[in-house]
Amino acid sequence: MEDGKAIAMKDIATTIGSIDQLPAPRDGGRPSQAGFWRKLLAFGGPGYLVAVGYMDPGNWATDLAGGSAFGYALLSVVLLSSMMAMLLQYLSAKLGIATGRDLAQLCREHFSPRVAIALWALCELAIIACDLAELLGAAIALQLLFGVSLGWGVGIAAVFTLVILGLLQDRARSLETFIIGLLLVIAGCFLAELIFAQPVLSEVLGGLVPQTRIVTDPTMLYVAVGIIGATVMPHNLYLHSAIVQAKPFARTQAGRREAIRFAGIDSTVALTLALAVNAAILILAAATFHSQGRTEIAGLEEAYHLLSPMLGAPLAGTLFALALLAAGQNSSVTGTLAGQIVMEGFLSIRLPVWLRRIATRLAAIVPVLITMALFGESATQKLLVLSQVVLSLQLPFAVIPLVYFTSDKRRMGAFANNRWLAAAAWIIAAAIVSLNLWLLAYSFL
Repeated sequence: MEDGKAIAMKDIATTIGSIDQLPAPRDGGRPSQAGFWRKLLAFGGPGYLVAVGYMDPGNWATDLAGGSAFGYALLSVVLLSSMMAMLLQYLSAKLGIATGRDLAQLCREHFSPRVAIALWALCELAIIACDLAELLGAAIALQLLFGVSLGWGVGIAAVFTLVILGLLQDRARSLETFIIGLLLVIAGCFLAELIFAQPVLSEVLGGLVPQTRIVTDPTMLYVAVGIIGATVMPHNLYLHSAIVQAKPFARTQAGRREAIRFAGIDSTVALTLALAVNAAILILAAATFHSQGRTEIAGLEEAYHLLSPMLGAPLAGTLFALALLAAGQNSSVTGTLAGQIVMEGFLSIRLPVWLRRIATRLAAIVPVLITMALFGESATQKLLVLSQVVLSLQLPFAVIPLVYFTSDKRRMGAFANNRWLAAAAWIIAAAIVSLNLWLLAYSFL
């Protein structure tokens, strides 16, 4: 068993590259005496790899729809879903550090083979849906910026992601720098957009207060569920529990406790940046479109073409498309890494890295090309929104095992969730299940 864990950890390290090391543990394995900021810098990184998935093009579609249709009202949903994500990603990191196993491995070991296979299939479906949104978003951005057709744009985006991963897979700091660089591009673009849009601060703050009509209005609730599905990414729960194990920390109770602390800080800071970006998209849509009666704007192309004339800023559309391209390419990286970890964890199958990445790319490209062939490029927007609904429906099958395992003292020992944390996690899980049951009833009954 230990040999298998060592092999798995080697595979993870190979996937994300060698990580800058903390000072070696001394005094019988106690955590090193390095300063707080040095430790945080050395342990940082996994949170940003995870956070990019929380601002992918699928989020853009739901945030644009929510902002244009309902103004600032759904800002409270963006905030709530981001807080849920912060807690769940903290649990994911804690699970990996405390047990030395990732979520997929624990599912395979605990559940029957049939259940494990079913969970794997559902997770693969979520990864395909997420990857589809990322490729579509990048392809749309290429079309808007350079006039490339969507078909060619999908292919270019897929190949570019493979090239980046191939060049940087053994250079973790370079990969992290690349990702953070694109995050800064996205943040900078939306900061400029908000300066152009000049939203009313009092209305923005009012949108952070939950309203009962979000639940009573079926159309509003449908968009809210889509925002939750686009924000809380199920495959990121598997990814985070794996990549934190590649960070250096003493394999003692004190060392694991310190590692959990730094992992929590890392992911919370990174997801706060993702929250800011998602909120900025919805605020931009509310201030630009909803305020002028354009409540039907949900498409990325529509937003691009209308931003510059409606804001009176020639650069507004270009900045929007540039940020979209950065978001699509950035989130494709983590989606591909998650696919490899999920397959290895659930099935204990270790395909060559290049083969797994090609398979992931093809699984996302094929639905896009079929949709365009049958219904034309205009149907891709509906496919983008559908992908977020699929993500939302898959969420319970990742969240419930995560909460169950992290609350289990037999596996977690001293790191098992305390009563208040377990209660909060189960409330989130129950809310996600309830919303998904409503979504199924609304969609098919």
